[in-house]
Amino acid sequence: MKPAYWIARSRIIDPEKYFEYVRKAGPASQQYGSRILSRGGRFEILEGSREFERFVLVQYPSFDAAMEFYHSQAYQEAAAFRLAGAGINELVIVEGEDSG
Repeated sequence: MKPAYWIARSRIIDPEKYFEYVRKAGPASQQYGSRILSRGGRFEILEGSREFERFVLVQYPSFDAAMEFYHSQAYQEAAAFRLAGAGINELVIVEGEDSG
């Protein structure tokens, strides 16, 4: 099975709303086999837009698992905080290569 990667780039506008999003989304994602590879932390933009200031990379066991999480009621309830003005976000789910 090929893993999938949730890649998010964000600019936080309202830290309180964003914190509520993270507080709810993180635990819910674990039910779908997620593994956080990077969240926040040090970064350097080498090429491209400098609009974003927070980067998140999460691994899921499969593309389907990542999509199921995204469409789950738990994630959509968490995302409502982000979508209510917490920030600007760009989210992509990418299927990885088979590690075998």
